[in-house]
Amino acid sequence: MSNIKLFEKKQVRSRWVESEQRWYFSIIDIVAVLTESTNPRRYWSDLKSQLADKEGFYELYEKIVQFKLLA
Repeated sequence: MSNIKLFEKKQVRSRWVESEQRWYFSIIDIVAVLTESTNPRRYWSDLKSQLADKEGFYELYEKIVQFKLLA
């Protein structure tokens, strides 16, 4: 099941995973809403790099997976 959620009149793509009983949300959509960035994909990529290089948060690359969501 996939749904579009609205947050402050902006669309956020989501997906319900029945086997886990858990919702997942598009991080790119969340970044777009929270930062109002013109290029949220680049913003997220730069943030992941900075967190990995400066803070040692390598899990962002290892544990984050992509679900197919409606474009």
